[in-house]
Amino acid sequence: MTRRARRGAPLSLASHGGQASVEVLGAVPALLALGLVLLQLLAVGYASVLAGAAAETGALALAGGADPQASVREALPGWSRARASVAVSGQTVRVRLRPPSPLAAVARRLEVTGRASLGAP
Repeated sequence: MTRRARRGAPLSLASHGGQASVEVLGAVPALLALGLVLLQLLAVGYASVLAGAAAETGALALAGGADPQASVREALPGWSRARASVAVSGQTVRVRLRPPSPLAAVARRLEVTGRASLGAP
């Protein structure tokens, strides 16, 4: 199954193998970037869940007369404690959490907040 090129040289299917390799190499960075974006979105979602749960823990501690900031810190996993800030205002506990990210600027921009209050919202 050969064709003839313009000058009479035969073309084979094997001559197209190099083109496929180049196309795959071109697609690899795009696939890696897509994977990193998806992992970052998962990290933001997980951080949001952690911030909400920690804020509820802080509000429950506040209702029980305990230190809400210490309770929030205990409710968070070790990696996220340094990335969290806790604010208590009246009967409301707010937890701000930066998700893990390879770039600090991205983590700051994707910061999530969890809020829990005693009584009616």
